[in-house]
Parts: sequence; structure tokens; C-alpha cells
Amino acid sequence: MIMTDQFDRMWSELLPIGRNEHTGGYRRYAWTPEDALLRDWFAAECRSRRLELTEDRLGNQWAWWGDPDGMPGIVSGSHLDSVPDGGAYDGPLGVISALAAVDRLQREGFRPARPIGVVNFADEEGARFGVACAGSRVITGAMSAERALGLTDADGISMAEAMRAAGRAVDIGRDPATLRRIAGFVELHVEQGRGLIDRDAAVAVGTGIWPHGRWRLELPGEANHAGTTRLEDRRDAMLSCAVAVEAARQSAEAHDCVATVGKVRVEPGGVNAIPSRVVCWLDARGPDERNVRAAVAEISRVVNGLGGTVGEESWTATTSFDPGLTGRVRELLGGHVPMLGTGAGHDAGILATAGIPATMLFVCNPTGISHSPREYASPQDCHAGVAALTTVIRGLTG
Repeated sequence: MIMTDQFDRMWSELLPIGRNEHTGGYRRYAWTPEDALLRDWFAAECRSRRLELTEDRLGNQWAWWGDPDGMPGIVSGSHLDSVPDGGAYDGPLGVISALAAVDRLQREGFRPARPIGVVNFADEEGARFGVACAGSRVITGAMSAERALGLTDADGISMAEAMRAAGRAVDIGRDPATLRRIAGFVELHVEQGRGLIDRDAAVAVGTGIWPHGRWRLELPGEANHAGTTRLEDRRDAMLSCAVAVEAARQSAEAHDCVATVGKVRVEPGGVNAIPSRVVCWLDARGPDERNVRAAVAEISRVVNGLGGTVGEESWTATTSFDPGLTGRVRELLGGHVPMLGTGAGHDAGILATAGIPATMLFVCNPTGISHSPREYASPQDCHAGVAALTTVIRGLTG
């Protein structure tokens, strides 16, 4: 079918952008040349469908079929950026599927009774500046412009500097005019677990997002020579970091949640130098907010006992998707589609927290692996996701 061909064409065009030839993973970070290529690709696809392309006060891209200022519309889409060496599906599947759904509806001669939008959110992963969903957080007011612009990457480049280098204005901030255009948001995403493969289903409807946050841990030590300093004379910050990592695992197990230390910065960073300081980042999340907070409190006590400090960088409470919209989406898909919650954060959750009706569709990931080059969804399940999204958008705008 021609619509399947369109999906496959778009998928093939995006595959090489930002892909590391050695790892096979993607390095698509905010406000980089790779990001610019992705944004240009999205703009060209929208123009080819005669969609009106706009940008909000953070640079999120919105493409409209119809006038959302006359009547707020139904929006789908996701993001195109990635985590370091991430997979191909996390984000892009939602953007491509939304464009493919528009293709199907236009091919049918469908005339929507309310506008249809497709969005490409900027900096969803937070891979460069450390705060996930920066694009949606800023325009909803969940993160201030001052804080966002002051965030820095591993090279000490601030978001403000990165945006200027990319030719962007830094007059960013909350954007109520853009938010008023959204009557509802349905984000399609590859599932980042094994819920659907266990249920032998291609597509599910999302119910909500676990509470989750990120914390910065700083552990002090004393620089010294790796060969001449006796073990008993050392103050090795890396050993303290190891204790903190082990505490994270034990606390997560005790409180029925998950905790991960996946990013570490060591100073001075020499092979033959004892670390004088280690900065690492903790990600913690789980189905129960109190348990997550309790686990982080335990980890913090361990870090403080080592002379270190813990600073909260982001926190998102339990997010339940709009029950009316979620129920309607499930009804449109026949009423028997699986319902799934998720431990992964998404822009849909940020919009939901801001009071915008939002929900999600998940497409089966047979490996259960995400944020990795092994992330996968079969072509058949991807096409099933497009069919489901098309049905939903048709039903919500017809």
C-alpha cells in the first residue's frame, strides 16, 4: 500500500542521521548539526503535506492541518532527539507515525471537523543538558527560561550558547498561546518494556507515567599520585561513588522501585591520578511516589555520610492520563486493547500535568530493550501502530 511505502520511505531517510558507525546507536542531541538536519527533515515533510509549520517559544515544531486558532486541535507526534547511543524508535516512531496517519487521512479525502497537528518536541531526552522534556517543560512553565538557558553540557556550553550557535533566538519561555491550540494530545511511542510482548498484542493505550526524577551527586576526595600514595592514605572519590551506586541498588530493591547511576564525571580524570571529585547522576522512578522518595532519601543519607551532597535536578510526580480521552481512544480501537502504565517519561506526561488532555499509544517492542541500539519494533507492528493512530485521529476529529 502507498501509505506503508510512505512510512518506510520516511523511516529509511531518518536512519542515517546521527548514527554512530561504531556502535550503531544514535547521538542526536539538542541544538547540534544533527538536530538541525532532523528539524529540516521534519519541516520539509510538513511542507510536502501542505501543513502550516510554526514554532513556539522554545523551538518545538508544530505542523497544522486546519486553523488551531479558530478551534483547538488534536495533536500527535513525539521527538527526534536521542539518548547517547540510543535506539532508532524512541521518539522518531511517533513523529513518522503521525505524518503517516495524516497521509492516510488525506488519501481518503478526509475532511477534519477540527484541526489536526503534528509536533516535533525539542530536547525530550535531556541527553545534552541533563533535564528531560525540556521543550515541553519550558512552554508549559514547568521549567523556567532562566534555569533552562543556564543548563550546561559536558563541555560547559550553556543551552543559551548552544541555541545561539545554532542560529536560534534565546527569548524562550512559557507559551500559553501554543497550549491553547491543543484540545488533546495522543503520543505514539515504542513500548520501553515487555508489557505488550507478554500480552501478545501490537498496540496498547497508555494509562499514565510513574513518578520519576534526577539527582546530582557530588562526592569529594583528594587528588594524589596513583603509584606513590599508600592505600591507607587515600581519599578516593571513586570509592565513595561505588558505595553510592551500591546504595542506590539496595535502596531501590528495598522500596520496590528502580534506581540507576548511568552518568559519571571524574576529576581530574587521569589514569594515574586518584580522583579528587566525582559527580554522578541518579535516576530513580517507580509505581509509588512515596517509595521513590524514600529510596532517594536513603541514598542521600549515604552520600551525605561520605561528605558528599545531593541536589535534585528534576522531579515529575505520578502522571495519570486524561480518563475521558484515554477511554475514548480505547473505544475507538474496539474496546479490548491492552492498557499499560509506563516507567518512562514523555512529553505527553508534561502536557497532562499542565492540564492538557493527553494519552499515549504504545507499539510492541519484542526485545523489551530501549535506550540501546537493540531497541526494535517489527515493520508489521509499526504499520499496526499507524493504523491505530489513524483510527484515533479520525475518530477524534471527524
